[in-house]
Amino acid sequence: MMKKLVVFGLVLFSASFVMAYPPDVAGSKDHPLISRYPGSVIDEYSQKAYEEYQLALGKMGDDPVKSQRLAGKVTRIHYALPMGRSALEVLRNYQDALQRAGFQTLFSCALAQCGTGSIEGQTGWCGGCSARQISAKLARSEGDVYVSLHVEQDNDNVPAWAEIVVVEMKPMETGLVTINAASLLGDISRTGHASVYGIYFDTGKADVKPESDATLKEIAELLQQNPSLKLYVVGHTDNQGNFDSNMELSRKRADAVLAALTTKYGASAVKLRAAGDGPTSPVASNDSEGGRAKNRRVELVKQ
Repeated sequence: MMKKLVVFGLVLFSASFVMAYPPDVAGSKDHPLISRYPGSVIDEYSQKAYEEYQLALGKMGDDPVKSQRLAGKVTRIHYALPMGRSALEVLRNYQDALQRAGFQTLFSCALAQCGTGSIEGQTGWCGGCSARQISAKLARSEGDVYVSLHVEQDNDNVPAWAEIVVVEMKPMETGLVTINAASLLGDISRTGHASVYGIYFDTGKADVKPESDATLKEIAELLQQNPSLKLYVVGHTDNQGNFDSNMELSRKRADAVLAALTTKYGASAVKLRAAGDGPTSPVASNDSEGGRAKNRRVELVKQ
């Protein structure tokens, strides 16, 4: 079990003196793996059981920004830091705690080295605001943990702030939404195509994951129950990353689905043809993660 990271401030309080701080935002709490800098107050907080997060690994403003896409339990905690504490002082306390806990630093920057901008709508970095960043990783048998720590101070007259994002890598809970051959046929009959979200791949990969089996079985059942039905198996991606790479990835995923249907479930190869549309046919806006999730899909299109 990993011990909680303890961030040591430079101010010690006696039992007879207690500093009064504003309350944390309702429903918030420190992450169990890392404590707050003494005197900090949580003013923004969110936690999602499964979400994607782009971990910065390079300077903001680069095109594209070097980053790593992660998926797992994502906890974001935004702290208002005590007045009089510099961004450098706070960051080095956290840096020491991460190192003691065995974290590997993947990227760090200070001031102009950090650049200006944001990734996918995340909190922006201000190039002239004493920005400092650490991106780190801890390898664990139960799942790796990634930490993004960003500290800024807009000017000397206001407190600095810190944002900690902890990503605990884990597979998505599956089986919560199911499809069947009848519903697929209904969609194809009405619109000429059916969007399928129960086929899973690792990020950037084209290998069909085992948790896709239930969905593939229903597609095979659809073909068996409708002998005259012929389908295009079309892969789709969101618009993140390189266009050509996304086009290639979507085609490879479609090929992988077709191969699984024919080799594992006995579907007739003459009834199926693979194609890849990459990011060119979105069904939702790519400006939000929810929209991008809808765009990452496989579609069955009637030939």
